[in-house]
Amino acid sequence: MIRASPFAFLTESRAALTTLALIVAAAAIVPALNLMVPAGSPVHVPTWVVTLLGKYLTYALLALSVDLIWGFCGILSLGHGAFFALGGYAMGMYLMRQIGERGVYKHPVLPDFMVFLNWKDLPWYWYGFDVFPFALLMVVLVPGALAFAFGWFAFRSRVTGVYLSIITQALTFALMLAFFRNDMGFGGNNGLTDFKDILGANLQADGTRAALFAASAVALAVGYVVCRFIVASRLGRVLIAIRDAESRTRFLGYRVEHYMLFVFVVSAVLAGVAGALYVPQVGIINPSEFSPANSIEIVIWVAVGGRGSLHGAILGAILVNYAKTYFTGALPEAWLYVLGGLFIFVTLFLPKGLVGSIPAFAAKDFSFFGLRFGPAKTEARP
Repeated sequence: MIRASPFAFLTESRAALTTLALIVAAAAIVPALNLMVPAGSPVHVPTWVVTLLGKYLTYALLALSVDLIWGFCGILSLGHGAFFALGGYAMGMYLMRQIGERGVYKHPVLPDFMVFLNWKDLPWYWYGFDVFPFALLMVVLVPGALAFAFGWFAFRSRVTGVYLSIITQALTFALMLAFFRNDMGFGGNNGLTDFKDILGANLQADGTRAALFAASAVALAVGYVVCRFIVASRLGRVLIAIRDAESRTRFLGYRVEHYMLFVFVVSAVLAGVAGALYVPQVGIINPSEFSPANSIEIVIWVAVGGRGSLHGAILGAILVNYAKTYFTGALPEAWLYVLGGLFIFVTLFLPKGLVGSIPAFAAKDFSFFGLRFGPAKTEARP
């Protein structure tokens, strides 16, 4: 009896192996070019580039989480920025607790914003965040618990389609308004910032920046493997059936709400991990991360790269955010128009995204304004 390899879900797809290999290679090469190559060398990667690329990788993990539920299960979430922000706040609380007496007000326990607001004691929900393992647990538990509670009621009530999208958007908007309040104990409008170190390492040091980049790459690789394992399994086939024909799948006896809840929670956890890696690299987390516009932008990343193709979501997140970095510097007033135009262009002319459209272009089999371009089909003659 021949047993299948435990990594068959990767080896059976050349695109999956290539994507994973590129991520792992980046995790090793970029830090090496930053730390081991002299600054004057043409192949040296500056620290600011390492930080920027690390941020792109966290966005790629976030896009991967959205593609898992939207591309393979048909759940269009317009509130995934909430899970990303909650993971970021969990990490930000740990980083704030590490400041101690090095803050402006030099209080050994309370963060500066609490001293400024005349708080006398540390709120109970800040307890434990001075310990890194506890903070990591909260990075996973808080977004996962919120997704479970939300999904339990939404999916059991059979709320789907545009109604679910609107509710997820309302969820993240409500959280944004709540975190803007100073009495919530999360820094209000300014959020959490002025971080000093992580695990005793200076956050501004080149080695720390390189390590955070490598950690982001590893997290993206692990997230990709997890998503690939899910979609290549029998569970993944059921998810695709739910996406394509939910009523028929339910009629066949599958507990559709259980499958949807599971994948929704996994997706939220991945988004929370992305947020936790994002915060120490950018140095701040504030309520603007809950903005519904951010969640809509994530959907655009996935649509541009290619919905339902995992590696397409990664590609879309990196390309769109690189374009954002360029245009916000070169044409800051025009960036939003560029983003909107990009989404319209992809929707009209590249409905399968970049990854899904490349094979069609290569085969010269594509459509433009309803006109079909491709090789002429001839009928077989006897």
